[in-house]
Amino acid sequence: MISKADRTKQFIIEKIAPIFNCKGYACTSLNDMIVATGLTKGSIYGNFESKDEVALAVFDYNFQLVVTHIRSKMEARNSIVEKLLVYPETYRNYLQLPFLQHGCPVMNTAIEADGTHPQLKAKAANAIQFWRSSMERQLNEGMASGEIKSDSNTNEICTVIISLIQGGVMQTKVTGNTIALNSGMDYLVRFIQNLKG
Repeated sequence: MISKADRTKQFIIEKIAPIFNCKGYACTSLNDMIVATGLTKGSIYGNFESKDEVALAVFDYNFQLVVTHIRSKMEARNSIVEKLLVYPETYRNYLQLPFLQHGCPVMNTAIEADGTHPQLKAKAANAIQFWRSSMERQLNEGMASGEIKSDSNTNEICTVIISLIQGGVMQTKVTGNTIALNSGMDYLVRFIQNLKG
């Protein structure tokens, strides 16, 4: 049974998560949190010791939304290549996904926290490593089953996939159009399809 305090904490996290992903840690004010939750300062800081604690919990929540979405799409696919194609499909349409409308929380946090917030930077670094490790497992499984070319360089593949996605999302956020993102995702689809063994 979830306690009332845990329910309140979860409520705060869910209401504040989109704001942190949109405005970032530094620009999200206490007033933003009060407006989003309808709670008082005392209620918010009665459940969290500081804005830092809120930000760390919100990052975990936002990242988990992304992981859960991608995992659910992959579970409906049969081959490793089809599973990997979930990445360009998801990020090509990221503006239609409520939890990604303001960009990837990992990229947003990594950029903002670099040199300003070591704990958030560490969270973002761990998230990228989790992403890489997940892809490496899939690629190794695909090579073992013959679905993926046996001489594939998993490190290089993971780097290309993450770089194309994050670079495309960043360009869309900055320019306001999806031309670069769509071009990058078109290339990424071909890149992934060429991995077939």
